[in-house]
Amino acid sequence: MGYMSRMQKQTKASCLKRLNRIEGQVRGLSGMVEEDRYCIDIVTQIAAVRAALRRVEEEVLRDHVGHCVQHAIDSGNSTEQKKKIAELVDVLSRTSR
Repeated sequence: MGYMSRMQKQTKASCLKRLNRIEGQVRGLSGMVEEDRYCIDIVTQIAAVRAALRRVEEEVLRDHVGHCVQHAIDSGNSTEQKKKIAELVDVLSRTSR
C-alpha cells in the first residue's frame, strides 16, 4: 500500500494562517467590485491574491517533497519512488499552466 503522509504541523498551521488571510483578501475583492472600484485597483488585488496562493502552493509542495517523497526514497521501494516522482511531475505540469 502506498505511503500517504499528512502535512507537518508547522506547515499546516502556516498554510491555514495564509489561507485565512487570502480568504479575507478575496472578500475584499468582492467589496471592491460591489463598490465599483477602479479596474486597475481590482486587478492589482487579484494579482496579490494569486501571488499569495502561489506561496501556499510552494509551501505545500516543499512539505510534500521533504516528507512524502523523501519517505519513498528512504524506503528503497522503486515502485513507490516512481509513483511519487510521477505524481510530482504531473502536479508541477498542471500548476505551471
